Amino acid sequence: MFALSEGEHQSRFHACSIDTPRRREKKPAGQAGKVSGRKRSDRERQGNLFDSPTPAKIVQLRHRYAPEASQAFVALPTLWECPRTRTSKRRFQHTLASDSVRADQQGNEMSFAGIFARIVALIGAAALLWRRLQGAAPEPAWGSAPVVPAAKAQGAIPTLKMPTARGWTDGQKPVAAPGLKVNAFATGLKHPRWIHVLPDGGVLVAEANQVAGPPRSVFHYAMQATMRRAAALGVSANRITLLRDTDGDGIAEKREIFMEGLNQPFGMALLGNTFYVGNTDGVVAFPYVAGADRITAPGKKLVSFKPAGHWTRSLLPSPDGRKLYAGVGSLSNIAETGMAVEEGRAAIYELDLASGTSRIFASGLRNAVGMAWEPRTGVLWTVVNERDGLGDETPPDYLTSVRDGGFYGWPYCYWGQTVDDRVPQDPVMVAKAITPEYALGGHTASLGLCWMPAGTLPGFPDGMAIGQHGSWNRSTLSGYKLVFVPFENGRPSGPPRDILSGFLAPDEKESYGRPVGVTLGPDGSLLMADDVGDVIWRVTGA
Repeated sequence: MFALSEGEHQSRFHACSIDTPRRREKKPAGQAGKVSGRKRSDRERQGNLFDSPTPAKIVQLRHRYAPEASQAFVALPTLWECPRTRTSKRRFQHTLASDSVRADQQGNEMSFAGIFARIVALIGAAALLWRRLQGAAPEPAWGSAPVVPAAKAQGAIPTLKMPTARGWTDGQKPVAAPGLKVNAFATGLKHPRWIHVLPDGGVLVAEANQVAGPPRSVFHYAMQATMRRAAALGVSANRITLLRDTDGDGIAEKREIFMEGLNQPFGMALLGNTFYVGNTDGVVAFPYVAGADRITAPGKKLVSFKPAGHWTRSLLPSPDGRKLYAGVGSLSNIAETGMAVEEGRAAIYELDLASGTSRIFASGLRNAVGMAWEPRTGVLWTVVNERDGLGDETPPDYLTSVRDGGFYGWPYCYWGQTVDDRVPQDPVMVAKAITPEYALGGHTASLGLCWMPAGTLPGFPDGMAIGQHGSWNRSTLSGYKLVFVPFENGRPSGPPRDILSGFLAPDEKESYGRPVGVTLGPDGSLLMADDVGDVIWRVTGA
């Protein structure tokens, strides 16, 4: 693939596995009807191209993107030629950050970011193939008693595989399960993530995206470039859009900007005359007038959260309307930048709306996003995205009930009390860890969650609908579906079922869409946000 200059050795080269093809131009859709106290060993640090004090000097690069990619990649050591000096590092990071901004603003595929992602993809393809040759793929870790494979730490070669975002062509749509049908309720949105239905039937959609921070290393930069090509990083619309189906045909004819100028809005809730928004930096309350098509009044921040990292802030009112629950994800994968920056994160908060106080209701939840109440028991449930870098199915993401004061393991352990030996341990916390109820598969990125009563869709009993955004860090992709988990006597009671599938190309190189938020529509249908297709899908009986 390439040669290193004399004196440099292949054994000193570590790469990340990134498998992503060139992004196609997306056509606009039409209007629809450092773990705390731990330092890496010299062996871990040496020769890492993405973060090493010893730069590999690349003198030859032969692939289809030469010469422009070759010129860009060879420039890296020049930027880092005095790696032990702060000036050189600052210049390097400034270059990366400047290019990141250009890529976000211009979508320039021939930017340094785009070229670099393609180069690393070639390196990654070989690493992915090597992993696949190590043995048979593990069985999916699903259900109440999953078989979770032993951890295989990936070390300096983490798997990063994301399909390129393509979007849907005219007339193309997800595959509905037998007995169901799907139509586009609204198209042409800007990265729709979450949905909230108003009492008057209006459908609110939070449009936001992850925003790139300054690259910390070349590896981090490569990951950002890859995520851009998958439409998982970019400019955030920072707005909430109001949709109305005025004639009852299942397609939103009316569209207006309900709120704008927000800070990566995600969760929404309406209680009485107050509308709540989960911005990435906190929960804000706004005055609301019934039937209003827009909110322009200033809001009041009720609680502040640390932004960045897992940036989404989901919201769910208590059944009695007195409290509000908010999901706040971790900054990092396994607290590798220390526990101080993780204080107040990886938790679900409870806000008392009368007193204005807030507290951590449950913790050790790496990234709890969707939340829902099981109506028979009145118990809070959530879906959680687990840690990376231990294998394709290790550990699984999960669906779990949430106990007041409960601790669910992050970062010390997973799936109960399985210790993650990459993390400095706290035996007391490990002993407290609660085992989740139901595994949802490794790295499925289960985000959306709503209670779906029996009869919502024909042939489906009571249970939870779950939007699986899909993996980016395993050799074979997982997720990319809207699934259903049946419940009986207040608990999961059987295997999952697909509601919608078909979001991936057969070769896994492209995604047409990615499921996120899910909720019941005003007409009794099921609505799901798709942030790659920029669509709100509506599911009903056939």
